[in-house]
Amino acid sequence: MTDRKFRFGIVGGAPDLAAWTGLARRAEELGYDTLLSPDPQVDVDPFTLLSAAFAVTSTLRVGTFVAVDALRDRRHLAWQARSLHKLSGGRFELGLGTGRPEAERQAAALGREFGGGARRRAALAETIAHLKETGDRPPLLLAAGGPKMRELAAREADTVTMAWLPRTTTEEAASIVDDFRAAAGERWPEIELAVNLLAYGDEPAPWLERFIGTSVPELAAAHAVTVLTGTPRQAAETLREWRERLGISYVTVNSGYLEQFAPVVEELRGT
Repeated sequence: MTDRKFRFGIVGGAPDLAAWTGLARRAEELGYDTLLSPDPQVDVDPFTLLSAAFAVTSTLRVGTFVAVDALRDRRHLAWQARSLHKLSGGRFELGLGTGRPEAERQAAALGREFGGGARRRAALAETIAHLKETGDRPPLLLAAGGPKMRELAAREADTVTMAWLPRTTTEEAASIVDDFRAAAGERWPEIELAVNLLAYGDEPAPWLERFIGTSVPELAAAHAVTVLTGTPRQAAETLREWRERLGISYVTVNSGYLEQFAPVVEELRGT
């Protein structure tokens, strides 16, 4: 479905600056393409830390995954994005989203209005329009969960990460991608499709199982597109199948799997 080469990213936080820069260095050493910060980054604004990762790397791209639009004034956000884009020599990638319900508490602390889903989507669309009006800008990643966000992403995004539910099967994912492809129309070849893995490997992940209410082996047995198991070679073959069937060429994973997932990156890098 796509002939794009694979890209691989790490999504992670760090308790302090030394840990963050160490993560950036190691991700670059292992061949990852991107280091992405959640919002917030532990308990601070991610934009505060991003430049530190640029300063200790030379090829690694760094971005947000994803910045919550409702937490920021769009003009200030555009200024931050342009600044990082320029200072990094084009290595910054801006990930945006409407935010999960729990982000409402952070919005209140900042004196920002959170609003319902429709309102947040409309505000996000206005932010994107403003970003595009400002000229030179970083690549835009949108996290798309429901149909309305996928419609917006089909119109505006450079990269779309499909925020699938943990139990989403390959067949269900294929149906969603088919609808997205139809919505994107002529833009489809321009859009990079991504997936964020919840887990990799055959080891139990109790913390994740508490969060999603099921185990990684159960998800793998159900052919969920949110986890990968098996040897690096087997995982690489699965990702090739996903690229062929679903159009996914960009794969991100939690920084807790940084070392464990590296052999898969090595298997597929440049292909």
